Amino acid sequence: MRKIAESSLNQIFKEARTYTKWLDKSVSEDLLKSIYEVMKFGPTSANCCPLRIVFVRSQEAKERLRPHLFEGNVEKTMSAPVTAILAYDLQFYEHLPVLYPYVDAKSWFEGKDAFAQETAFRNGTLQGGYFIIAARACGLDCGPMSGFSNEGVDKAFFPEGRFKSNFLCNLGYGDVSGLPGPRAPRLSFDEACQIV
Repeated sequence: MRKIAESSLNQIFKEARTYTKWLDKSVSEDLLKSIYEVMKFGPTSANCCPLRIVFVRSQEAKERLRPHLFEGNVEKTMSAPVTAILAYDLQFYEHLPVLYPYVDAKSWFEGKDAFAQETAFRNGTLQGGYFIIAARACGLDCGPMSGFSNEGVDKAFFPEGRFKSNFLCNLGYGDVSGLPGPRAPRLSFDEACQIV
C-alpha cells in the first residue's frame, strides 16, 4: 500500500474545515449513495456494521428535526442541503450471519443487551468517522455536531427504539464566509501521543 497524494490528504484532513454556512447548491441522491458505498468498507469488529443513516433533505423532514436542535445549531442545519443523522442499530447482530459467516457471531450479542449496545455505539462511532472522510473524499464539506436532543431525534425518526442517534452531520458545499477565522490549533504529537 502506498501513501495517497498530498492533495488528497489536504482535502480530507489538513485543509478541511467544519462548515456552518452553505452555498445554495443541492446534493444529489447519487452522491449520497456514493458516500455510503465508500464508507461501508471501513473496518468494524466482526464486520458488524451497526451504522444506520437517515439523510434529511426535504423541508418536511427538516421541520421534524428543527425542534430537537440546540439553538445555536438551528440555522446552520436548516440551511444545509442535507443533514445526516448518524445512528446505530441495537440489533445489528441480526445481520451477522451474512456479514460475518465464519462463526456464530450472532450468539455473542443476542440476549446480551449491554454488550450489544456498547459494541453498536463504538463501531457506529467509528463508521461515523469513516462517513466524514468519505464525504470529504467525494467532494462535500461537512458540519458534524452533537448539539441536539438525542431523545427528541430518536422519537421523531426512530420511534420503534431499535436505532439510536449518535451525532448529526450537515453536508453540502461550504461557504468560506461562514468560517470563524483560521483553523483552531490541535495538540502536538508529544502532547497527545506516547511510543512505549
